[in-house]
Amino acid sequence: MTQDSAPQPYGTPEVPRVAVRGEARLEVDPEIARIGITVTARGTDRRTALEDLTRRNNTVLELIKSYGDAVEKLETGAFSINPELTRHGRAEHIRAYHGRVHITAELADFTALGELTTRLADLELTSVDGPWWALRPTSPAHGEARRQAVLEAVQRAREYAAALGADLAALVELADLGAENALPFPTAAPGAGMRTMAFSTTEETAPPLDLEPQRQTVYAQVNARFTMTPPRL
Repeated sequence: MTQDSAPQPYGTPEVPRVAVRGEARLEVDPEIARIGITVTARGTDRRTALEDLTRRNNTVLELIKSYGDAVEKLETGAFSINPELTRHGRAEHIRAYHGRVHITAELADFTALGELTTRLADLELTSVDGPWWALRPTSPAHGEARRQAVLEAVQRAREYAAALGADLAALVELADLGAENALPFPTAAPGAGMRTMAFSTTEETAPPLDLEPQRQTVYAQVNARFTMTPPRL
């Protein structure tokens, strides 16, 4: 191919090009919700703290697993057991031991979510954070946003060509700039989360929390280049 016949990146008077950007933004209902559970224990010696932490951790896990298929994912994260030091004169002494286990649960059944969070918050020395609403990576909403972004790019390019008395001829390039959901866990929009703590069990179970799912924003953006027929100027 000679230099004269090489493709012209910006088009020619005979084959002009038009470059546009297509965008789409959808508001859809969430598909999953994540909650974080932190189990803590405190004891005057290490064994007591570990035994209490193990017992409470097992109670939390059994409660979450009792919801069966409503819980899609259950993971144990960080675990720690730390001494609390106190100073007497020049010597340091261990006053107590603090234990902590963090658990993450992911649910698709939002009716069960409200009941589960209430029951978890009612457990001894257990805190609950969340929920963080999200879409699955395979959600059809992502594909729909991309399709709408492409359609907008074609429509915009067609309008530019029509303004010049020309028609679109062919697609030269389509560049995907990504389709993103709302911020992932653990970050959430202000006011979107729930935090509740309880330090002792009660004889009566508290009523389930009424949690309203937060709609998710799906965004897609593409760059597109087309050739068009010679304009009628």
